[in-house]
Amino acid sequence: MTFSIVGRCAETGQLGIAISSSSIAVGARCPWVRGGIGAVSTQNITLPALGPEILDLLEQGASASEALDKALTTHGFSQFRQVTVIDHHGATALFTGSEALGLHNAVAGEQCVAAGNLLSSPQVIEAMVAAFEGSAGEALPDRLLAAMNAAMAAGGEAGPVHSAAMSVVSDLLWPIVDLRVDWAEHDPIGELGELWTAYRPQMQDYITRALDPTKAPSYGVPGDE
Repeated sequence: MTFSIVGRCAETGQLGIAISSSSIAVGARCPWVRGGIGAVSTQNITLPALGPEILDLLEQGASASEALDKALTTHGFSQFRQVTVIDHHGATALFTGSEALGLHNAVAGEQCVAAGNLLSSPQVIEAMVAAFEGSAGEALPDRLLAAMNAAMAAGGEAGPVHSAAMSVVSDLLWPIVDLRVDWAEHDPIGELGELWTAYRPQMQDYITRALDPTKAPSYGVPGDE
């Protein structure tokens, strides 16, 4: 039903997540990122509260494993959860409960963790990690999308996917990338890639506009001089 990757760029310290699901609006429930703290994917039978709670625990000094264990214990029903975590140092943690749906897998790699359930095969997740590791040196959003495309090339989910999302944070208080395809009949990951292609040349401009409006570039819309 869902596959995802959380990752960190060792060069910039950026953290991010990319995720896709057969369910609608996966980006509204599953991906959680916080600049300088970490990234979390909470999936399978999703409990959105796990994301911010794990990030809070990381911010308070817990390790990735400690934060994951404490959050799962607090809420119970852990047998239904699949959760992955990466902190701002690149340390990782992962958990898949005994009631995870269908074929499932979770793999930690270098500065990343990928996981999924209701997969066409466990090798889908291994392909994601290999793609992320093999694209070192590229921008983090490109590496996350490379992992998602590798997952689809390896068979993806057992059924069609309909939504996708990607979020990346830096040292700012808001995401520098936060893109979502809440529903698509075909290829939401491809649509997500098109959104990134459109957004990439404007990303720094939006950061500049926020931090120093006197240097804001004009986009030629009414009132925007």
